[in-house]
Amino acid sequence: MQSTFFKRTLLTASICTSLLACSASSQAENTPVKLESEAAKFSYAMGMDIGTSLQRLNLEWDEKALIEGLITSLKAGDMRLTAEQAEAAKKVVFERLKKEAQEKQAAASSDNLKEGAKYMVENGKKEGVTTTDSGLQYEVITMGDGPKPKATDKVKVHYKGTLLNGAEFDSSYSRGEPISFPLNQVIPGWTEGVQLMPVGSKFRFVIPSKLAYGEQGAGPVIGPNSTLVFEVELLDIEK
Repeated sequence: MQSTFFKRTLLTASICTSLLACSASSQAENTPVKLESEAAKFSYAMGMDIGTSLQRLNLEWDEKALIEGLITSLKAGDMRLTAEQAEAAKKVVFERLKKEAQEKQAAASSDNLKEGAKYMVENGKKEGVTTTDSGLQYEVITMGDGPKPKATDKVKVHYKGTLLNGAEFDSSYSRGEPISFPLNQVIPGWTEGVQLMPVGSKFRFVIPSKLAYGEQGAGPVIGPNSTLVFEVELLDIEK
């Protein structure tokens, strides 16, 4: 089954077919398109969109075949592939891309899991680092004297999150304002760890993937089975 991204790419290509085809002959003659009219500017902008979308597929393109298919379709000419043949050609490529993505995901997942386990073994040996039964590791930077929150409480915190290589992926400090949220609606490592903190404390947490985002990861930065590092400052328990 084609992914949502692939479907969006094909839909964009279909919408832009006429726009690209109209400029094909001019481009073939190496004559720059005049971007003076509204239609010309819009057409060029849509061409930029489809070009960017197709580029993201990271494939080798046969430009002559692409342009011929566009022009023939626009003019309702005799297509050299039947609808079934065209669908089969796309299916072969999309299935290959899907397999490559799955293999890449699996390799990254395995590498991250090994890297995280190694890091936590070494980190656990450091003075001041405590490892809980769940595998969460924490280190007290500053110990406050306020109350400790419960999982059902709403807390106000400042925090910074980094990967094991030190790359920052999120920070309330960078945004210039703390954040509040129910403690039982975040990743398990946070739910467990912040309950250990009296208000006014600042802890450093190393959170294994099973207590973070697991095999799925999160977004383009946090890969599958990533171990994460957070510095968390508990400012308040909100009523």
